[in-house]
Amino acid sequence: MRYPQGGGLTAERQAFRERVRMEAVAMFADGRGSTEIAKELRVSVRSVQRWRRSWREAGQDAVRSRGPVSRPKLNDRLFAVLEEELAKGPVAHGWPDQRWTLARIKTLTGRRFHKSMTLSGISQMLRRRGWSHQVPARRAVERDEAAVAGRVKEVWPHLEPPRRRSGPGPSSRTRPDSL
Repeated sequence: MRYPQGGGLTAERQAFRERVRMEAVAMFADGRGSTEIAKELRVSVRSVQRWRRSWREAGQDAVRSRGPVSRPKLNDRLFAVLEEELAKGPVAHGWPDQRWTLARIKTLTGRRFHKSMTLSGISQMLRRRGWSHQVPARRAVERDEAAVAGRVKEVWPHLEPPRRRSGPGPSSRTRPDSL
């Protein structure tokens, strides 16, 4: 998959998959078995069986690809508008800080485009278009290094369970008390 470059399969990969289907159709006409076809074309037997059923019912055109399963909720033009809105920043849209979260982007798309999307759907749409989650480049100005160091030394050891010491143990996996 080439999500960072725009999503879906490349044109070459789509053409390759279409050729595989058409080779399978030619093998159906020769009377070859599903297992043999699957091995030769390096696809699953289940796919070959599904293609064969479609071929029997409606011919060669039924085996051809019908394109993507669904259309994206935001087409290229609407996504360009969304990118402009995201560039304005969250404060311009009424949020108190400069963090875009998936929930905020969901609210923005609902307000701006009157479209409802799930958080995972928004995440996938953004990744397909080359967006990624961001990590701050610098630490916060308000960060108190002394407090962090004290917490790591004093509090963290009590939260983390003790590690098992490596060393010689019993040769039997059973407990000595169970004998």
